[in-house]
This record gives sequence, C-alpha cells and structure tokens, in this order.
Amino acid sequence: MKNYITLLSLSFLFIGCYQQERNCKDFKTGKFRAEYEIDGKKQASTFERTENLEIENFGGKTDSASIRWVNDCEYVMQKINPKNMQEKKAVSIKILTTNANSYTFEFSLVGDTKKQKGTVTKID
Repeated sequence: MKNYITLLSLSFLFIGCYQQERNCKDFKTGKFRAEYEIDGKKQASTFERTENLEIENFGGKTDSASIRWVNDCEYVMQKINPKNMQEKKAVSIKILTTNANSYTFEFSLVGDTKKQKGTVTKID
C-alpha cells in the first residue's frame, strides 16, 4: 500500500509539471488552413499571414486584418475595412499547442470571456 501511494504521488508530480512545448514562432508567417466551430457550425478558411498582416479567404470572400503580436503565442487581429460594428471588434487569438505542421488555438472577441477553439494547418 505504501509503494502504491508513493507511485501515485510521483505520477501526479510528473503530470503536474508537464507542459507541452509550443513552437509558436514557426507559425507567425506562411499560408494556412483553419478549421473551427462558430455557433455549432463547422467553418474552414485559408489565409496568408505576414508578421503584421493576415489576408483570409472565407466563403468566396477575401478580407484583410492587421496583426499585433502580444507575445510569441498570442496576437490581436483587427479587420482593416470592417463592414459593420461586429467586424470592428478586435479578436484575441492564443496558440495553445503546436506540432510539426499545425497548432490548436482559442479565440474570442477582446474582452469577451466566451472562448472558442480551432485547428490551423500550415500549407506551404
């Protein structure tokens, strides 16, 4: 029983200290495909991102947004030519995990507590 408690305690210690590596710098620029869910509907788009600009193709429409990196894994995106009040609101994006050619992220309107998640794959 004593060995079981020791083993269990060590397991929790290692699990608690584990933090998945994030190589966010690998995804700051390039061509990407995003998949995410909004209001229960699966969405997909492609976009090209430079250090401070993102050009997205979604539903046959092209849109541009400025990018301001907060740190290597978080940025704020603001549409350049918003068409309504909703599009004027900035979007906060945080990269949660990365692997060789993709990452998972969460996003929300700046100041909003409701976060949604998605996946991005680098295509170039």
